[in-house]
Amino acid sequence: MQIEKANAALDQIIDADAEVEKLADGFMFTEGPVWVRREGCLLFSDIPNGRIHRWSQSDGLSVYREPSFKSNGLTLDRQGRLVACEHVGRRVSRTGADGSVEALATNHEGKRLNSPNDVVVKSDGSIYFTDPPYGLMNDRIGAFAPRELDMAGVWRISPDGTQLTLVAEELQAPNGLAFTPDESRLYVDDSSQGTIHVYDVRADGSLGTGSVFAKLEGDGPGVPDGMKVDQQGNVYCTGPGGVFVVDPNGTLLGRLKIPGHTANLAWGDDDWRTLYLANGDAIARLRMKIPGIPVG
Repeated sequence: MQIEKANAALDQIIDADAEVEKLADGFMFTEGPVWVRREGCLLFSDIPNGRIHRWSQSDGLSVYREPSFKSNGLTLDRQGRLVACEHVGRRVSRTGADGSVEALATNHEGKRLNSPNDVVVKSDGSIYFTDPPYGLMNDRIGAFAPRELDMAGVWRISPDGTQLTLVAEELQAPNGLAFTPDESRLYVDDSSQGTIHVYDVRADGSLGTGSVFAKLEGDGPGVPDGMKVDQQGNVYCTGPGGVFVVDPNGTLLGRLKIPGHTANLAWGDDDWRTLYLANGDAIARLRMKIPGIPVG
C-alpha cells in the first residue's frame, strides 16, 4: 500500500508504515462488509456467487446465507439483525434471529425498486438506502431487467417499517452513504459523477437540499462507492485506486492506494479501529488510529 498525503492531518489517522493484511480470497467480487461485534465476525457479500460469507479470526471462513439474491450492501439494525440490499431480489431484506428473511422494501406505488445498493441505519431505527440501476444492467452482479422507476433514489424506511419515502432523487447513481457522528447530516456518493454529496437531516427524517461535499479523482480502478465515517467526523470513501480520506470540512487529507479494486469498507474489532476492506476477489483489513462509528 502507498499512502498519498495531501494534508499533514493524515498523520493523525494512519501510521506511515501501516500495511494491508489479506484475510481471505478466491471470491468473485466482494462487497458490503459489516462487523458483528457480539460474534466477533465479519459478514460480507460475494455478489456474483450469490452468497453472504462469514469470517472470524477464530473460525475462519464459512457461508452465512445462500442464496443472497446477489446482495450488495449490508448493515445491522438496532436489534442486531442483518439488513441487506439485494440486486436480484430488487429489495431490502432483513434476516431474523431464527434465520428467516423478510422483505422491508420492494416497490414504490406499485413499481419495483431498481437494485438497492447500500444501506445505513439511524439511531432511531430508520433505514436509509440507495437504489441505482446497476443490478439491472449487468447479469454478473444482478439480472437484466427493465427499470420501472424513472429515478435512482435515496430512500428511507420508517422505524416501524411501514413507510417507504423517497428522500432524494437528483443523483444519477447514488451508491455509498454514511451519517455524520451526530446524525445531523447524511453523505451520499454519486458513482457516475465521482462526487460525495451532503444533506442536512431534518427532524422528521427527510433530507434538505444536497450540495457537493468532495470530488474524488485519481488513477486506478474504482469509483466513489462504499463510505464510512470515524468518530471525529472524517469521511473514508472508496474511489479510484483505493480509499480517500476527507475531513469534515471537505478537505482531502490523502488517499490510501491499495492494490486491486477496493469497493467497500467497514469499521470493526472491539475498539472499532480496524477498516475491513472488500477488495475485489479478497477481504483484507487495515489498522487506523481513530475509531469508527459502531454498527448495531
